[in-house]
Amino acid sequence: MNSSAAIEVKGWCPGALRPMPSSDGLIVRVRPRSATLGLDELAALADAAGLFGNGHIDLTRRANLQIRGVSEATLPQLHEVIARLGLLDDSPDGEAVRNVMINPLAGIDPAEVLDVRSIGGDLARLLAFEKSLWALPTKFGFVVDGGGVLGLAGQRGDVRLAAIARGPDAAVAVGIETANGVEWLGSVSPGEAAEAAIETGLAFIGVASREKRQRMRDLSDENLASIRSAIGPRLDALRQNPRNADGPLIRRAGLIELGAGRLAVGIAAPFGRVEADQFRVFADAMAAHGVKEIRLSPWRALYAEVPSEQSGQSILVAAASVGLIVDPGDPLLQIEACPGAPGCQSTSLDTRGDGRRLAGLLPLFGFTGTIHVSGCAKGCAKSGTSDLVLVGAEGRYGLVRNGTAQGSPARRFSFSDLAADPGKIFDADRGSRHD
Repeated sequence: MNSSAAIEVKGWCPGALRPMPSSDGLIVRVRPRSATLGLDELAALADAAGLFGNGHIDLTRRANLQIRGVSEATLPQLHEVIARLGLLDDSPDGEAVRNVMINPLAGIDPAEVLDVRSIGGDLARLLAFEKSLWALPTKFGFVVDGGGVLGLAGQRGDVRLAAIARGPDAAVAVGIETANGVEWLGSVSPGEAAEAAIETGLAFIGVASREKRQRMRDLSDENLASIRSAIGPRLDALRQNPRNADGPLIRRAGLIELGAGRLAVGIAAPFGRVEADQFRVFADAMAAHGVKEIRLSPWRALYAEVPSEQSGQSILVAAASVGLIVDPGDPLLQIEACPGAPGCQSTSLDTRGDGRRLAGLLPLFGFTGTIHVSGCAKGCAKSGTSDLVLVGAEGRYGLVRNGTAQGSPARRFSFSDLAADPGKIFDADRGSRHD
């Protein structure tokens, strides 16, 4: 199915209890608590991916794991493993709305404003067990940002909590994502933050229509005003605004110096895909150096605190030996790509192969922006804006600059045509916003 008319946007994400069919079998999403997995849990999931799936594991932009290639026959056995690890929800509806993102270095980073793990944990529990919240759209998301080296200001979320002060006057800002960006409504104490986020979600339910895929940013001005009125009375006035963007330097791979003598490593996966045997190799290396847990992130990278620079470098060497990204300057970090063919029936394009070929061209042209290679207009790998988007249709790519896969390019090219004349891709002066 290559025509845009044949593309079905499902408007929901897979879960463990409600997996999503794909061309390579069922996709089973595992949502770790507070974005954290013990190394024994990671090893168990990697083994399960090989036994009950096809060994492919995806790191998602919501800091979750997806096990691919599961069959109806092997799904119950996979459920047993996930349940034994304490990662299986009681209800598919509760699981579907448990979309909470926190900083991957929460509780580790000396530069953070607050350790937000308790806030994120309280919020996740309320979402899973309060049935009134299950009316939220399944892509409705909560971002809980404690600040620090790996802040989440650039990540999209319908309801946002952002730490703005620590100590005796600790405070958390409460915001909503509108069509014009984040609007900060006020602040609360850390102990009240999860409840404030829940009340904001309930206010959304009270005004939103039941149309599929509706999000906070889709609401009318009138409905946004209703949410402000509902949540406003319980909030204090903001003493300061949270940061509106991630810092200029975020090392998403390699050895990361956190300050105060603390170190972490970041290990990224090309296009978010990790094979089960890759997981086992670097998990064994981490265990050998005393690492107890890893953290997931929205950048399709894994993080762990390490005891020393020597230990960190040894772990990075092991990860690099199996094809994972440990160099913060690797051009693959600039590129997002959907699974493409043959893993997806919506395209015939080898999006990830083309993404790798693009990565080889980036240093030659000095291109430092972000690229999204999407096999179709669904834009599964990334919903937000990229500096350059290659969007597929009928075996060819259109170019969209500073946009998304939903853009409408005027012309389309085969990848071989683009590779033969890369200036079409990287020279913005040769084309309009939609080439």
